Amino acid sequence: MLRTALASTRMPLRCKVPFRAFSISPTWRAPNSLDAFTEEEELLRESVRRFAQDVVGPKVREMDENEGMDPAIIKGLFEQGLMGIETSAEHGGAESSFTSAIIAIEELAKVDPSVSVLCDVHNTLVNTVIRKYGSPEQQEKWLPELSTSKLGSFCLSEAASGSDAFALQTRARKDGDNWIINGSKMWITNSYEAEVFLIFANIDPSKGYKGITCFLATKDMGVQIAKKEQKLGIRASSTCTLSFDDLKVPAENIIGEEGQGYKIAIEILNEGRIGIAAQMLGLAQGAFDKAVPPTYERKQFGQAVGTFQGMAFQIAQAAIDIESARLLVYNATRRKEEGRSFVKEAAMAKYWSSIVAQRVSGQAIEWAGGLGFTRETGIEKFWRDSKIGAIYEGTSNIQLQTIAKIIQKEYS
Repeated sequence: MLRTALASTRMPLRCKVPFRAFSISPTWRAPNSLDAFTEEEELLRESVRRFAQDVVGPKVREMDENEGMDPAIIKGLFEQGLMGIETSAEHGGAESSFTSAIIAIEELAKVDPSVSVLCDVHNTLVNTVIRKYGSPEQQEKWLPELSTSKLGSFCLSEAASGSDAFALQTRARKDGDNWIINGSKMWITNSYEAEVFLIFANIDPSKGYKGITCFLATKDMGVQIAKKEQKLGIRASSTCTLSFDDLKVPAENIIGEEGQGYKIAIEILNEGRIGIAAQMLGLAQGAFDKAVPPTYERKQFGQAVGTFQGMAFQIAQAAIDIESARLLVYNATRRKEEGRSFVKEAAMAKYWSSIVAQRVSGQAIEWAGGLGFTRETGIEKFWRDSKIGAIYEGTSNIQLQTIAKIIQKEYS
């Protein structure tokens, strides 16, 4: 965590020249840079990097071609402790920092953004909702399984409520000690493999968004997969339409309070956007790392193509773009971790990282020439995967709107 504490200024300065207000005291200590991490965070980064390269890497193309996640990868994520990063040790988690979760998401995305988003949604959305809003009994019941064996899914979007998420039509009515849910959800990540679902439904449409409530359901309660989408990118990550036909959920499975669902969704998605920004950052870096080295090996007209000024400048600009995205991502991350406002910073990070991911991965294809256009190198997959960054968990226009509204409030 960033520390900007100054040493006590009550100690007398032992200098002959008068102290000026803008002078740096001998006892002043510079704050950490945004890429300064704790020993624990650095160890986690190295561990996730090895897992991504050694375990995920060999299966990336096969999973992409088959449009499905290898169950062994999901099992490996649980075994590595990457599915309960912020969850307490008491509940089977790693009890680590939010920064650690962002590091894991970034490192996984350097190899496969599909695996990255699976880990991201499970950690920053599903686990976080239960950790923040679940009762002690709910945390005791669900967090251990979510940390060790059961994948979670966050069910908010619908056919008519994408960016306008709170126009959702899924309904829930009370029936004794249960709630009966009817409706459907679209574009739901992790839903094909998930066993635990957080479902947002309106229990009182007359109250508008204040009737929205969060329910926890399990697959065996009757959650139905109506359709599995065939997508341009992140094809190994499942995206499905779900149907709820008189889905019976115990009243004890309401997360938070009745009518609190809108508040839960808003707060969690603000946090989740940092996760998507980290995914896009990792994707851009992964494409860069794969495409740049060959430019210094492949020769045309007697010199390495990467040394021609035109390409050299493109590579330099891409490196600048990636670094600027990284600073935005970890600035938002640190602010969130410090308990400071981070909504604007999260929106900025997601917006810019999505742009950088598309730009860098697209250029990476061109740097590799004809080979970059083939599936053999895996470079083109990064570009296909990058397109979703400007769409899910708030489109780029929604991010700009969020930023603009905050600026208007600050300056008016």
